[in-house]
Amino acid sequence: MNLSLRATDQAVSYAIPEGAKYVWVTTKLKNEYFEIPAKKPKDRITIPDVPQFGVTELARYKFAVGGGTTKNGQKLFPLEVVSQDELTRRFQQAHQALWGGGELNPSEAFDELDKLIFCKLWDERKLRKQGEPYDFQVITEKPKDDSNEEKRKANEATTKNLFERLKSLYEEGRKKDPEVFKDNIRLSAAKARTVVSYLESIDLSETDLDSKGRAFETFMGSFFRGDFGQYFTPRPIVQFIVDALPITHESLVLDTSCGSGGFLLHALDKVRKQADEYFPGEAGVDGKKETARHKEHWHRFAEHNLYGIEINEQIARTAKMNMIIHDDGHTNVIATDGLLPVDDIQERTKNQGFKYNRFNFIITNPPFGSTVKQTEKTYMNQYRLATRDVDWLNPKSKAAQRPGQDTEILFIEQCWNYLTEGGYLAVVIPDGILTNSSLQYVRDEIEDRYRIVAVVSLPQTAFTNTGAGVKSSVLFLKKHTAKDTKRMRDTKQALKDNIRKQEKFEAHLLDIERGKKKAIQALNERPEFAGLSTKERKENPAYIEETQAIADDYGAQLDALRFRLAEIYEERRRKGLPDYDIFMAIAEDIGYDATGRYTKTNELELIGEELSRFILTIEEESA
Repeated sequence: MNLSLRATDQAVSYAIPEGAKYVWVTTKLKNEYFEIPAKKPKDRITIPDVPQFGVTELARYKFAVGGGTTKNGQKLFPLEVVSQDELTRRFQQAHQALWGGGELNPSEAFDELDKLIFCKLWDERKLRKQGEPYDFQVITEKPKDDSNEEKRKANEATTKNLFERLKSLYEEGRKKDPEVFKDNIRLSAAKARTVVSYLESIDLSETDLDSKGRAFETFMGSFFRGDFGQYFTPRPIVQFIVDALPITHESLVLDTSCGSGGFLLHALDKVRKQADEYFPGEAGVDGKKETARHKEHWHRFAEHNLYGIEINEQIARTAKMNMIIHDDGHTNVIATDGLLPVDDIQERTKNQGFKYNRFNFIITNPPFGSTVKQTEKTYMNQYRLATRDVDWLNPKSKAAQRPGQDTEILFIEQCWNYLTEGGYLAVVIPDGILTNSSLQYVRDEIEDRYRIVAVVSLPQTAFTNTGAGVKSSVLFLKKHTAKDTKRMRDTKQALKDNIRKQEKFEAHLLDIERGKKKAIQALNERPEFAGLSTKERKENPAYIEETQAIADDYGAQLDALRFRLAEIYEERRRKGLPDYDIFMAIAEDIGYDATGRYTKTNELELIGEELSRFILTIEEESA
């Protein structure tokens, strides 16, 4: 919480009778220091710290590289490494201070806090000599005298100068990486000072990577569940997917709907743990410094091999901030529509790393439930799954554009575009793609383009706590070679052509059509209808009922013919297409319940171990 004026006034009122010259007010997360002037004791002057014994003149700041003392003997402090819990609380309190007064809504406050955390990290990374002060701290300006006007001016100058330093830090970082934040800091100078007071003393750069990462994710997760639940994939699901895949420091990894960056961060964490295996004892734990070669192993992967696309500008910035907090990997996170053709993405973002047929792994949870319409997006005509193919059992059908298509279906095709041959896609999908009869064409397309590796069913409650109740599964796919895809499609088409020929499909269709025409002709020749005009027949209830009965009868014959040929096709398809094992599992307890509370059992851990071995076997067979 903010330090209230009432608390400060009360502290000063206690100090005056005691003749105290200095007051220190703290909430444990935030500190403020004041000097009580002798001439007007009820007035107070903001100072950076209380002076140590024997110091005649206070320094204007408190924190410097490595700490030390000033020429006047005032002690300076190095930045402090804090625990995960304390860092989480500081993030939360700083955020609350920004929106609590109603000047910003929680979403805007979250965005602005991201910017100031970015400034804090950038400030810590600047090259400084021992004893040199940090810019991200309150550096007080001294009043010229004890008058209220001069003290007011000095306080305003302190706030203004701090804000100017923050904007300078922000611009330095933004020039180096313009994709992180595209708009300016939109806080008032006073609000920015409040945030600085919560964060100025902590050392984000040196705080344990897992601790600061989890602190930010905990804070971010509590916020996202309230405002952006659709972008938040629970950690147990993310970890299961990443752990099951053979991702290494050489892998190129993409999330086409990256949200807050959870999949990318877990991929980074996996490579960091692999660095521990290659360079044991060099990770920098227990107070030791991480070695250069250990950091190079995973940091190069973070900088050059991790890619993310997020359509929402604010969420994309949060993903970048999340990556920066984890010591980078944000460089190739972009804000754009992941369904755009790759040429458009390169042109809009100037990032040439996004290329089709490039990535070894795509791990993603695309948005469910929304439909992209042909009339809204010009890129729809580039998607095969946005086109209705000719029905091989309906000669009158023609290929045509579908009016619209669900986003999750389009992303399955777009991920195929980005994958290299033999690359893996792990995607969270609604179960309807696997079960609805109307989506058989999607399953057929998946079968043509990918080897189906695994289907892992998630419980109904998997996404309940994020506001989504759709029953989902995780689908693991391995991209076929172009040769294999062509072979699959050619084999299927040959089967259909042979069945139509062997079963004399066209002749049966002709017989059904002739029979229908004869039945209609016989109906027209019946005495009660023979003398009627065409118009009178169409208006006659009995005639309408009879013609409908004929249509239903011959329609049923046509349906029976098509059903019989479809059954023949399915039987021959099973025998004629390549046969391989598919890993299937049902997870009922995945480590948390419908409210998001953690449970004692997580079946995904055991499933993930078995699936990892299964995928390793596939890789050995294809090597």
